[in-house]
Amino acid sequence: MLRSLYNRILGLAASPYAFTWLATIAFAESSFFPVPPDALLVPMAIAKPERAYFYALVCTISSVLGGMLGYFFGYALFDYVALPILQLYHYESAFEEFRNRFAENGVYIILIKGLTPIPFKIVTIAAGISAMSFPLFVGACVITRGGRFFLEALLIRQFGASVQDFIERRLTLVTSVFAICLVGGFLLLKYI
Repeated sequence: MLRSLYNRILGLAASPYAFTWLATIAFAESSFFPVPPDALLVPMAIAKPERAYFYALVCTISSVLGGMLGYFFGYALFDYVALPILQLYHYESAFEEFRNRFAENGVYIILIKGLTPIPFKIVTIAAGISAMSFPLFVGACVITRGGRFFLEALLIRQFGASVQDFIERRLTLVTSVFAICLVGGFLLLKYI
């Protein structure tokens, strides 16, 4: 079912409303939707590489705004909205463990998880539940989501359509290395 949904979203890239769909999916994925906006971002950026950075900006802004909604779900509506979403995706047990770790290392978790294909909605909801500092949450979301989408745009601008398979198959590796470097940099600044 998820693969079918992914393929349908991929088909939206050729739609005259692709830009609107890109913003909508980036927003929804950060709070409740299962398919990441990369499914639209990559083919749209390949079709119009001169607009790749603009599309990355749209994804970043929309994703951060959607993340704010996810934060609100966790902060104010956990029992009514967030818990049913977590139950729908069968994330309850993983979420409890994640919640405990989030209280200690929230910023680092956002920076790492926001770059990977792991559902970002879990991170945004957990930030709200743990009442993480909202400005800190937004700043971390901007860094991590912007890093992910602009990295994709950069790869497409540099390598064109030939990078699509690489992005779809190995983006986790690339963004994980980037996340490790990013968090390592923050840790160095903190302890130096």
